Amino acid sequence: MKYVLVTGGVVSGLGKGVTASSIGVLLKACGLRVTSIKIDPYINTDAGTMSPFEHGEVFVLDDGGEVDLDLGNYERFLDIKLTRDNNITTGKIYQQVINKERKGDYLGKTVQVVPHITDAIQEWIERVARIPVDGKEDPADVCVIELGGTIGDIESMPFIEALGQFSYRVGPGNFCLIHVSLVPVLNVVGEQKTKPTQHSVRELRGQGLTPNILACRSTMALEENVKEKLSQFCHVALENIVTLYDVPNIWHVPLLLKDQKAHEGILKALNLSSTKEPSLKEWTSRATLCDTLHEPVRIAMVGKYTGFSDSYLSVLKALLHASVELRKKLIVYWIPACDLEDSSAKENPDAYKAAWKLLKGADGILVPGGFGDRGVQGKILAAKYARENKIPYLGICLGMQIAVIEYARSVLGLRDANSTEFDVNCKNPCVIFMPEGSKTHMGGTMRLGSRRTHFQVKDCKSAKLYGNKSFIDERHRHRYEVNPDMIATFENAGLSFTGKDETGQRMEIVELPNHPYYIGAQFHPEFKSRPGKPSAFFLGLIAASCRQLDTLIGNVPMKVANGVAMKKGCQNGKTKRPAKFLSGAVFGYCNGVHDEGNYCSWL
Repeated sequence: MKYVLVTGGVVSGLGKGVTASSIGVLLKACGLRVTSIKIDPYINTDAGTMSPFEHGEVFVLDDGGEVDLDLGNYERFLDIKLTRDNNITTGKIYQQVINKERKGDYLGKTVQVVPHITDAIQEWIERVARIPVDGKEDPADVCVIELGGTIGDIESMPFIEALGQFSYRVGPGNFCLIHVSLVPVLNVVGEQKTKPTQHSVRELRGQGLTPNILACRSTMALEENVKEKLSQFCHVALENIVTLYDVPNIWHVPLLLKDQKAHEGILKALNLSSTKEPSLKEWTSRATLCDTLHEPVRIAMVGKYTGFSDSYLSVLKALLHASVELRKKLIVYWIPACDLEDSSAKENPDAYKAAWKLLKGADGILVPGGFGDRGVQGKILAAKYARENKIPYLGICLGMQIAVIEYARSVLGLRDANSTEFDVNCKNPCVIFMPEGSKTHMGGTMRLGSRRTHFQVKDCKSAKLYGNKSFIDERHRHRYEVNPDMIATFENAGLSFTGKDETGQRMEIVELPNHPYYIGAQFHPEFKSRPGKPSAFFLGLIAASCRQLDTLIGNVPMKVANGVAMKKGCQNGKTKRPAKFLSGAVFGYCNGVHDEGNYCSWL
């Protein structure tokens, strides 16, 4: 097993996660199998109880792990499925060591940071690195490890000590350190300053780690004399200093690394020879396409945490994947849900008017997941506006429950209908606490991870978007569910629950049949969306917002440039190809252009 460690210096937020993911993409393009580990030095056991305002979204894995959002980047970039153990925290390590001490595993020894904590960290890395994450049985070739935080942070010191020992333990040729640092440009003089990076590398070397490669973040490419200065003072070969300058979208980052031959430096440090020259044609075309899109699709994101976009990072990426697939330029209107409420009209009339102006100017509306009652009434008003005005609507988790509450109030006439999350004593609880949940412990007690949803109706938009499958597996994160005792009442009033769990008692998908696109999902489809493989529901939302949904799900023939049409496939030379979107939804028509050799192009 080979290891690549990515550290960060000077300031946080430099993009270590994207850099680590891009390194994985580059190594994968060289013919290597790659896995990833994220180290978070905080004491929390996992990210599950952390505020989105403080730490961004909580990403959920198939096994129910609530982890740092960077693991979402790894999964999206590398198209892999990680486990909860791929996210190491101080809390997990100390909990493991303390449990062993309580069992007497240390045989009376004094338990200390060195060697017991540092040994536990190294053993965890070696164990998790060998877990296959790409669907194959054997371990990966390379493990990319990202150390969260910034060099010099007190909480990361045990990890840095452990990683220093680990680099010595695995030996030369098996360990490569890439240090991501900042090279700022002062507006006063317009000069790229190397001193912050010099100090950061000195701090790193003082703690026992020496970088093989410097990845320098800057607003523009590093000048040659700046590289020479960094090479001299940081003791890094000139060819191993790469610039990660600002780019229009993050899909350019693997291309930046490749253009500067970063893979050659990594492979040399790991004593590996590339099985092939890295080809990133798909990434190049996707990045270029994203830059050149001009026809807009406007999506209103109505949520609680709209002031910090990382709170909805996976939702944002899923929207981007879908819009690029349909060749549309994504424009997101960030609308704080509380600004839509009647109380806001009195307290902050300007914010109220601005919020409603954005909502009414959107092509589609999305209400993502969330917790707590702040902004709930605004979300209900957004759902009502979408339902009554035939605006495409997608509700995720809480967003689905919001749609059900709004329907109960407006259509069933139950004015006091609510969720017991917001009103424990409400007379008409259409959303209730799940019986298996815990009301005393918050961490790890929700319904988490991959669960199966069975379609109840074949001729519905949801099933068609998923390629007419009988069931799907999607990731969940919730404590509350639609009240099963009210399902018959809802369905008699026109609301269709098209997806349910294995028992048939837990509602997974809700849909309004007579609406252009009004769908709610109890699961989080955004967590499995990938570049080139967009989530079905997000693809549906973007298509409906562009008035192309019927084309997408096959109700209307698609018009193509050269008029080539085949019902079951298409002809590309002598090879027949299935005429379908990457999501699996068959559209039946092809223009003779094929992406990745398997699918028809939308163009």
